[in-house]
Amino acid sequence: MAAIPASDHLIELARRVLAIEAAAITQLAARLTEDFARAVELIFGCHGRVIVSGLGKSGHIGRKIAATMASTGTPAYFVHAAEAVHGDLGMITREDVLIAISNSGETEELLTIVPLFKRQGGRLIAITGNPASSLAKEADVHLDARVEEEACPLNLAPTASTTATLALGDALAVALLDARGFSAADFARSHPGGALGRRLLTHVRDVMQPADKVPQVGPAALVPEALAAISRGKLGMAVVVDAAGAILGIFTDGDLRRAMERLGDLRQVAVGDLMSRSPRTIGPERLAVEAVEMMEAHKINQLLVVDETGALLGALNMHDLFRAKVV
Repeated sequence: MAAIPASDHLIELARRVLAIEAAAITQLAARLTEDFARAVELIFGCHGRVIVSGLGKSGHIGRKIAATMASTGTPAYFVHAAEAVHGDLGMITREDVLIAISNSGETEELLTIVPLFKRQGGRLIAITGNPASSLAKEADVHLDARVEEEACPLNLAPTASTTATLALGDALAVALLDARGFSAADFARSHPGGALGRRLLTHVRDVMQPADKVPQVGPAALVPEALAAISRGKLGMAVVVDAAGAILGIFTDGDLRRAMERLGDLRQVAVGDLMSRSPRTIGPERLAVEAVEMMEAHKINQLLVVDETGALLGALNMHDLFRAKVV
């Protein structure tokens, strides 16, 4: 069994791979032409869906391109070229746009289905590493993804070529996203199950404690009474309100510590003399992630939730946001 090479050799080899693949993408960017814009226009004007097809490593890249498009507002799915030859071609309609991926441009399975697809009126975008290939010549739009060399030391395994093709697919998806005016809210709707969806779909109203559970005291209340209210509410604070319920300020654990350092015995001190005036507030329709940003920016742990008139609707603290997995 051969011994593993020295770490210096492995690191140098990795750097060479990364340099070759980075160069492939840089060269691809410099080589873009109006054909790229035509491809975007063709997909944007499509009344069906984008079908991405390929074989082998090109097929793996095609799956990712289809997934990226689908998640960014362009209906797309992947059809394996070999399966298309054996019946899955029926999944493709004349309203669709087919993106066929082949580094050589001579993949037999693709060349079998392309004439059948075009015969029914479909439009073809080919991504190949050979502009003179059969697939490139059949295409309505050809995107040139050729590379000078693969990162494989044998110059055989698809490495730089697949990286370049993947980057080109990302460029198409992002250009289409921009053309459609696809927003963060749209993105969240297609990613509802993960952390990203929670961050983009969770609003303050979804995580706040309602006003009837927020401890409230009058400005004349003594500190022991305010402390009891804080303990009951478990928000680390009490809202100081006047007789009509209007917000005057907030009294927090931090206010208590600072007052004790300054004054010592607080048993006969009114909370109105110690409260923080003009507390930070947020509206219920704001995103919960905006509440996190506000807390971090102002180095606070609580926020009052108010309506457009400034009336108290509720409150939230950082623990509420942790529980909602927004942080």
